[in-house]
Amino acid sequence: MSANKINNQEKNKLKSIPGTKPSLKNAQLLISTGIPSLDNLIGGGLPIGTIILIEEDLYGFYSKAMLKYFLAEGCVASHELFVASQDISPEKLVSELPAEIRNEPNLMPMNPQIDSSHDKMQIAWRYQNMKVTDSLSSCPSDNFGHYYDLTKNMDKELITKTHVTYWNGEENKWQSSDFKNLAYVDLLKSIQETLKERQFYVSSNPEKRNIMRIGILSLGSRLWLADNDEQSQSELIKFLYCFRAILRNCFAVAAITVPSRNFEHNNIVERIEHLADTVISLESFAGSSKETNPVYKDYHGLLNVRKLSAINTLESHCPETLDLGFKLRRKKFTIEVLHLPPDFGDSEHDDKKMSLTGCGTSQKMLDF
Repeated sequence: MSANKINNQEKNKLKSIPGTKPSLKNAQLLISTGIPSLDNLIGGGLPIGTIILIEEDLYGFYSKAMLKYFLAEGCVASHELFVASQDISPEKLVSELPAEIRNEPNLMPMNPQIDSSHDKMQIAWRYQNMKVTDSLSSCPSDNFGHYYDLTKNMDKELITKTHVTYWNGEENKWQSSDFKNLAYVDLLKSIQETLKERQFYVSSNPEKRNIMRIGILSLGSRLWLADNDEQSQSELIKFLYCFRAILRNCFAVAAITVPSRNFEHNNIVERIEHLADTVISLESFAGSSKETNPVYKDYHGLLNVRKLSAINTLESHCPETLDLGFKLRRKKFTIEVLHLPPDFGDSEHDDKKMSLTGCGTSQKMLDF
């Protein structure tokens, strides 16, 4: 058989993988995060063979919801799952996956429209020409990206049809002198063996290609600690380094939540971010002064994009804006452009406010 025929067969296999699409920018194969607004933000989806790192909010509530979306999308798209956690039972996490929303257009958020019969609202100049990142005005395609209802659990029959591998760290079958914390090496080896057994390596030749979604909740939490902080941090970094090397040769994508607040030194967080491909940080308003601040009344927290993947390209996708907020609606999690409250035109007051942003303490406007 000629090389051209082999290449054509491989291309046809890639096209037939459910829940995937090629990137318009670099033809990289993408999967959905399970949150259409996040897909739009990061350039269409998650590239195969990469890691998305979610730096947890204070109580880990919203980061956990994002991981559920990622796994739920895998069930709907007929992908295989590998779910790992030492903080909660991975079986319980999967049993709480949200149900898919079908044929309910009233749940789709609409773009805000300004009534022409009223006076136009004055907004900050920096936001005048911006689009809402989570406008979600167009519905996702049938096989890529879906909406989910957090108030309902996914059908157990659909979960049963999905091949799911669970890891809870209770039985460490693997050992290595490279890691003091055996949980890291056991998780690494378990993932590696599962990918090999289920034929997700690029070198494998399965009858039908599929995607493995790997979800790890609260990696590096208190339950992952070693004898001292320095050792705990080095073990986490070593794990991510080895894990990324494995994923690069597989038809798999990993979503990992990390409680970055547990690390005292910022350089440790920076090294963790460096080893991931896409990094999202969540800042929840719960328990802070922003929770009662009227400026942020329409949001539940801030979403910070720390890093975007640059696979098969010289530069990563560039979002239109990085001023983003998230909210947990009655049934779903959404990401939107963070808008400032209306400016009702007190010019004298504005001049005083602008003078405070200058280089100095003088109340006079700077003369350039």
